[in-house]
Amino acid sequence: MGQYTTCATLLARLADGQDPVAWRDFCERYGRLIDGFARRRGLQAADRDEVVQEVLTALSRALPGFHYDPARGMFRAYLKTATIRAIGHFFRQKRGERLLGDDGLEAQVAAQTRDHAIDAHWEAEWRQYHLSLAMRTISVEFSEQDLAAFRGYALEENGAAATAERLGLSVDQVYQAKSRILKRLGELVRAQVEDEG
Repeated sequence: MGQYTTCATLLARLADGQDPVAWRDFCERYGRLIDGFARRRGLQAADRDEVVQEVLTALSRALPGFHYDPARGMFRAYLKTATIRAIGHFFRQKRGERLLGDDGLEAQVAAQTRDHAIDAHWEAEWRQYHLSLAMRTISVEFSEQDLAAFRGYALEENGAAATAERLGLSVDQVYQAKSRILKRLGELVRAQVEDEG
């Protein structure tokens, strides 16, 4: 996937229905987000795969001819609703419940999209998704030495002095690597969030 592909660009490529690379990029980009949210909702791996497949199948039918207009609503909200719908469908099937008619299902999905616990799970997964996406960009923009310093000090919390000693760097170099990478992560996440809503 092109690291600078925006959500709007990707959705436009999908709208013509003739771009298999765009579909692969979309699945790679959003499949993990859907899976992570389903995990937070308590689904096991095989069940999450079902949910991801259901959401992606529904989107594959909806996206050809789709025109993304941020003024009409955020893609993020659309994806959240589709994912909540698929998880609800999974749980109803698992319990052997008769599927609700469109009116009942829409009311249930609407109630869940306003549920604070579900919203907190979606927001946490959305933040993690953006951080992971930004980290992939960071991994090609910074040297291995800077990345190792950042991982050791900021992510593994080994302390600046211990990280510097292990890597043969000065403590100042560790601080500088952390500062530069955190700044860039912030820029990337802000740009991603702005792009996707």
